[in-house]
Amino acid sequence: MNRRVIAVLVAVLLAVVGAALVINYVRGADQRAVADAQPIPVYVASQVVPAGTTLKDALRSELITETTVAAAAFPSGALEEIGPDNNALLALSDVAAGEFLMADRFGTTPTGEKAIQVPSGMVAMSVELSDPARVGEFVTPGSNLAIYATHEIKLTGGSDEATEFNDLDVQGTSVLLPDVQVIAMGDTALSAPKPAQDDEEQAQQDSAPSFLVTVAVDPKDAPRLAHGITEYTLYAGLRGSDVKIGTDSHANDITIFPQDAAADLTNAVK
Repeated sequence: MNRRVIAVLVAVLLAVVGAALVINYVRGADQRAVADAQPIPVYVASQVVPAGTTLKDALRSELITETTVAAAAFPSGALEEIGPDNNALLALSDVAAGEFLMADRFGTTPTGEKAIQVPSGMVAMSVELSDPARVGEFVTPGSNLAIYATHEIKLTGGSDEATEFNDLDVQGTSVLLPDVQVIAMGDTALSAPKPAQDDEEQAQQDSAPSFLVTVAVDPKDAPRLAHGITEYTLYAGLRGSDVKIGTDSHANDITIFPQDAAADLTNAVK
């Protein structure tokens, strides 16, 4: 009889222990499932991130976007955060659109030098811009620019009116190219011929930092840009989305002044 009681007690004890183990296992599985489903931030390339682009510039230019993935699907080594500790790192090679940003793809020095990729049917041309003329530090590969040219306005012909007007040295600014895409940036400037300048203007230009911006241009627009580079002062404007810029947009010393000043200048050539 005692043996039967002991056997029953042992069976009950084993059942209790087994039930406890099952309950703990189920709870652990639930916790693991919840943990695996927790969203984790991660960055993905929404456009091609060219080699040499900093994380800061890529984020600012919307070449990369932040998204979330379940913890179970989080790729090992992917970037979870971009901040002061890593935003100066450069893409060591091109990052294709749709790729997760992996930490080992970014560092301080790009791996080797790669020729720029010129879009099909376009011509790559390099433009030397001063620091303010390149829209500060916001222009990066993939940006779209409008290029403006400041030039002297002259009346043709030998009339007295034309001579008087030309003596005023009226300057005007026009849209040279309304939309070009930046495909490379550099800190080394090309030595292109410039209009004649006095010593003070030349000294100011020499002291101003300049940057080389390489853009993709339609072949029919290439001569316009080449002429602008050699003859005019160029300025770049960073295009926003859906902006419309007409090639007929321009301003000059007469039209930009208040009406009374414009009248004085107009009367001066009559």
